Amino acid sequence: MRNPRKLLSIFSLTVRLKYSTKPNCHSYLSCSSANLYTRCAMMQSSVKSLRSICCFSQIIRTSFNTLSSSSSSYSTQPLNTSSITVLTNLCSKGRIKEAFESFKSEIWSDPNLFSHLIHGCISKNSISWGKQLHAITITSGCYLDKFVNNHLLNMYGKLGELETVLVLYNVMHRKNVMSSNILINGYLQSDDLGGAQKVFDEMPERNVATWNAMVTGMIQYEHNEEGLGLFSRMHLLGFSPDEFTLGSVFRGCAGLRALFCGREVHVYAIKSGHGLSLVVGSALANMYMRCRSLEEGERVIQGMPIHNVIACNTLIAGRAQNGCPEGALEQYNIMKKAGFQPDKITFVSVLSSCSELGTLGQGLQIHAEVIKRGVTSVVPLVSSLISMYSRCGCLEESIKAFMQCKDADVVLWSSMISAYGFHGKGGEAIELFKHMEREGLEANNVTFLSLLYACSHCGLKDEGLEYLDLMVKKYGLKPRLEHYTCAVDLLERSGCLLQAEDMIRSMPSKADAVIWKTLLSACKTHKNTEMAKRIAEEVLKLDPLDSASYVMLANIQASAKRWDEVSTVRKAMRDRRIKKEPGVSWFEFKNEVHQFTMGAKYHPRSIEIYLYLKELMSDIKKCGYVPDTGSVLQDMDTEVKEQNLAQHSEKLAIAFALMITPPGFPIRVMKNLRVCDDCHVAIKYISRIKDREIIVRDTSRFHHFKYGECSCSDYW
Repeated sequence: MRNPRKLLSIFSLTVRLKYSTKPNCHSYLSCSSANLYTRCAMMQSSVKSLRSICCFSQIIRTSFNTLSSSSSSYSTQPLNTSSITVLTNLCSKGRIKEAFESFKSEIWSDPNLFSHLIHGCISKNSISWGKQLHAITITSGCYLDKFVNNHLLNMYGKLGELETVLVLYNVMHRKNVMSSNILINGYLQSDDLGGAQKVFDEMPERNVATWNAMVTGMIQYEHNEEGLGLFSRMHLLGFSPDEFTLGSVFRGCAGLRALFCGREVHVYAIKSGHGLSLVVGSALANMYMRCRSLEEGERVIQGMPIHNVIACNTLIAGRAQNGCPEGALEQYNIMKKAGFQPDKITFVSVLSSCSELGTLGQGLQIHAEVIKRGVTSVVPLVSSLISMYSRCGCLEESIKAFMQCKDADVVLWSSMISAYGFHGKGGEAIELFKHMEREGLEANNVTFLSLLYACSHCGLKDEGLEYLDLMVKKYGLKPRLEHYTCAVDLLERSGCLLQAEDMIRSMPSKADAVIWKTLLSACKTHKNTEMAKRIAEEVLKLDPLDSASYVMLANIQASAKRWDEVSTVRKAMRDRRIKKEPGVSWFEFKNEVHQFTMGAKYHPRSIEIYLYLKELMSDIKKCGYVPDTGSVLQDMDTEVKEQNLAQHSEKLAIAFALMITPPGFPIRVMKNLRVCDDCHVAIKYISRIKDREIIVRDTSRFHHFKYGECSCSDYW
């Protein structure tokens, strides 16, 4: 006989005939069940059954000896409310043995009470106790109760024992919708969406929990469209989702950036009475913020009657992701004042805001909080620390954070490769990648993007193109548009402009404005006026309101002294009401951020700053600095052009930093645009005559100025 269901039925019959109450019969039956499983080719269950004998023998022997000697004294009265409360509390605290011994007579009278013990195994995360209880239900015959069986299924599923769930499910005499729902959740917990879908499709009957599980599962595995489709079917069939399902649906809308769909579900949530719950409110706010509707998301958070850490994290992350890093840090301070304790998710968001702003002082304070909370080994947090220190100009601290992490994964290695690249350390980035390969870690798309970026900023054209080829041939990865953008940058920095244009026109990905702007910038560097005009047309087709492209084209025409063409470009900007993005530079000192824009005099010490800057420019001219007046767009006198250049935001920031910082103190300046050629030359002279290290972060990379040289080797 090879039918496990029939064999288990025979086994249960012996239990019902009370053979199991004979001396040592529990061991005999356990051995017999192992033999049955083995004959049915269920080797794993056989091994488990045999192992159970040693573990469960004592508790089963004690239970059945008691059952034999004093069965007449067992209470047949149901437990009262207070006794059930005591039983539940003991189980929830993991005191399962105490609970069993305290209420064993009642448990034998009412097998449904096994559910509390079984649930306690989940709370305690104890598979061994779960197996002991399972053995007792079999030898006592209680396993024939589908309520008990469903709790056993749930326990095995929650503890990650999917194979045991399948065996138990297949031999169950009576199944119901709950049994199938538990199996679906077991598959989902084991990352088997296909298995869950198969069970769902084959179910003759479904309830609201079935639909909730599948909608949540689909969206959890980023099958957002399918998940929203199931939600729609669920609604049409008259099933009402719970708050957790609505939370998943909002996450699906966020993943698809489906703002209109999200608003419709928002209305539905209000009508169904779920609009103000913490779960729905936080997911709804997250949806609005990820769909670039920050104000709507903030209104949802503000309208929630109570807040928790999740709601605070949603608001902080939303502000950080929508270009409001200052607002994210402000909310972080409000959160702490309100008494909420930041968690690892909070720290990731606020560290990314420090990275964006380049505020090292605040980053250091948050790092101290991370250490205090004891979460320094959390990989996403370490990755954020690497990025924060790197983008604040402290590469050595990034390396230190990376080296201290014992369980570095591919994300951390990629972050460190990116940090090297951002600081112009292409050789180190390549060596780290080779080390990563030796460690047996498999590179992904992000790793290669970081590597290509590092190569492009160090002029390593041949190496970069080799890695682009390697990611396809060795790793089987398909290059994305971002990888091709780096490859184009590699080519154009080496002067291969036509080859770069050919790559854009022949690549499988559809070109966007960014990749064309990369080539347009190269036309400016290599003074290729004719090509620039052609490439600018491609950019403006895709993004007709991009101010940077107009400015670059005007700069190229101005360099060639084609003032009529410059006027044409400027007129086009006026006609379309396009304004040049103003250059902004800032630096942090003693936790205070000082911000400067070109020619602005709003700083309280503006008069001192301009006088100091005038003297500074005079000093570097004596050392050989010559202003690059050719880069000024307007057709004006040379003296006026020089005054114009001297008032660039980065020069103002550096002048003020030199005024207020002690000698030898490194100066870190951040800028929202690319550093111009004139400022790059001027800062080299300033670093030499003032004997200071000046670190400037622009939109492209970090420039480390020291002793009159720059780490980029004039290649940026």
